[in-house]
Amino acid sequence: MNTVPMNTVPVNVSDEELMADHWWWRPGWRVGRRGYAWHLTFRDAPEVHRIAEAYRLGLKGIAALDPVPDASLHLTMQHVGFTDEIPEEDMRAMVSAATRRLALLPAFDVVIDRPVVTREAVRWDVLPAEPVAAVRLAIRQAIAEVWPAAPGRDDGFVPHMSIAYSNAAVPYSTVADALAAVVEPPAVVRVENADLIVQHRDRRMYEWEQNIPVWLATG
Repeated sequence: MNTVPMNTVPVNVSDEELMADHWWWRPGWRVGRRGYAWHLTFRDAPEVHRIAEAYRLGLKGIAALDPVPDASLHLTMQHVGFTDEIPEEDMRAMVSAATRRLALLPAFDVVIDRPVVTREAVRWDVLPAEPVAAVRLAIRQAIAEVWPAAPGRDDGFVPHMSIAYSNAAVPYSTVADALAAVVEPPAVVRVENADLIVQHRDRRMYEWEQNIPVWLATG
């Protein structure tokens, strides 16, 4: 019996049913350029690593997906701008304002469970969303203490963490079937800080060279 390889797109699949390449160059980005961003990061989160490994294994037969390694797992909160365009004193002032504001917010737990397939990524929608959104709002308010306004929109934020990014067209159904075969308990992770990072995407993943943790109230 003939089988269709997992990387082959059937001719009867429409563009609306296909994931798209995530790694196109957004405006301003290029190899070697670095940007500031606020993330929640999970390098020291064994529960997140456990569930991530289960889904990486479940998706490893799909070459059109680039899995996210443990060191690059993150929840994007707020992009700031490029390092070659922002004065260091602006960033120091933002960190100072964020430190003051985040210290007023309590640490919290979030849950990640079953990933979903989106246009360019396989991701977990992180729950509950409200405390994550509160951290993002505080960061945006901190930026607005230094600049007239924070970049981007206040609304439309959906807290999420990606486990894989697409590098080519692949049917949603192929990815969904692979995800459905994974059986792994949810992960609960404690969020105690947000990180200002200097990131790049030179190697078809998001990587960062340094970070400044800013802590929530943990008492």
